[in-house]
Amino acid sequence: MKKRYKLILVAGARPNFMKIAPLMRALEDHPAINAVIVHTGQHYDERMSELFFKELEIPKPEINLGVGSASHAVQTARIIERFEGVCLDLRPDMVMVVGDVNSTAACTLVASKLDIETAHYEAGLRSYDRSMPEEINRVVTDAVCDYFFTTSGDASENLLREGKSPERIFLVGNLMIDTLLQALDSLKDRDVALEDLSVPGRIIAFPEAYAPGGYGVATFHRPSNVDAHQDLERLVRTLCAVAVEMPVIFPVHPRTYAHLEQHALLQEIAGAPRLLLTQPLGYMEFMALVKSSACVMTDSGGIQEETTVLGIPCLTVRDNTERPITISEGTNKLIKIKALPEEVKTILKGHGKRGKAPPLWDGKTARRIVKVLEKIVDQAVQTL
Repeated sequence: MKKRYKLILVAGARPNFMKIAPLMRALEDHPAINAVIVHTGQHYDERMSELFFKELEIPKPEINLGVGSASHAVQTARIIERFEGVCLDLRPDMVMVVGDVNSTAACTLVASKLDIETAHYEAGLRSYDRSMPEEINRVVTDAVCDYFFTTSGDASENLLREGKSPERIFLVGNLMIDTLLQALDSLKDRDVALEDLSVPGRIIAFPEAYAPGGYGVATFHRPSNVDAHQDLERLVRTLCAVAVEMPVIFPVHPRTYAHLEQHALLQEIAGAPRLLLTQPLGYMEFMALVKSSACVMTDSGGIQEETTVLGIPCLTVRDNTERPITISEGTNKLIKIKALPEEVKTILKGHGKRGKAPPLWDGKTARRIVKVLEKIVDQAVQTL
C-alpha cells in the first residue's frame, strides 16, 4: 500500500481554528495526504478553544500539548520542548503552521531543526513594529520556513523583498473568509444570550441593541491598549463615551478582564448601562453580532478581514496594521483612541468607510492550498 504524505497542522490559539477548519475539510479522506492536527493548548479553556472545534466541526486534535498560559518565553519553551517529541514520534513529511502566535514560531523552529519541511499560511504579513510579539513571530517563522502561503499581494511582495524564492510563494487567498462565507447562512442575529460579567447573571438590558445597525461591537486585548492602567482607563472612558451614542457590546478577552479587575475599572463600566461586557463568545455568536452591527472597534487582526468582507466599518485602535489591504481595499481604518467617539458619530450618520473584498477572498482558499500541497507531494515522490 502506498504511504500517504503525513502533514502536521498546528493550531494554538483562537484565530488559528477558523483557519484550519476549511483546510481540514478539504483534506478529509485525501488519498495522498494524511493531515494530523496538533493543538498546542496555547488557548485552552472552553470558550477560547474547545467551543471553536465544536462549532466549526473540526476533528478533535490527535495531540494536545496542553502548554497553557505563561509568559512568552515560558510558553514558547514549553511548546518547543513538547512539539519536538511529537515530531520525533510521528515523523511527519511537513509541518504547516498558521497565523502569528507563539505556537507558529515555536513549531516552525522545531521542525526546521529536525530537517522537516515547513509551510506557513498567512506568510509575509508585516506591521514593521517589533514591539508587537506577533511581529517577532511572523519574522522568525518566515526566516526559516520552506513554503509560503499568502493572503494578499502585498504579503507576497514583502517576502520577495526579504529574498524568498518566488517559486516558494503562493498567493492563495484567505482561509478565514472560507470559514466566514460557509457560516454566513447559519448566522442568526437574535439568538445570542449575553451575560454581563460585571453583574453576574444579568442579561442584556437594552433590546434595541439587536436592531441591525443599532449597536457597536468592541474587542480589545493587545498590551498597548489594556496592560497599563492609564491606557486601559482611557479605553474604558472612551468606550463609555461611545456608549452614549449607541449601545456597545464588548466580549472580553480573559487577560483584558483580568486587567479590568486589577485596575478597579469594572465599577466605572457598571455606570455606563449601554456598555455591556460579556464572556468570550463562540465564533457563531460573535460573527452574528458583527454581521448586524453598525461598526466594530478593535485592536485585533482577523476581524479587520472579516469586517471588510461583511462590509462593516472597522475602527482599528492601533498605530499600524499587518493587514494594510483591509485599509487600501476594505472597510478598515486605523485611528487613535481619542478619535473613536467622533468616528462613531460619522458612521452613525451613514458616512462609514466602504470597501470591497480583496482578490481571492472568495471561499475557495482551502482548495487552492490543497492543490499546491499535491504538487509538493508529487515532487517529493519523484525525488525518492
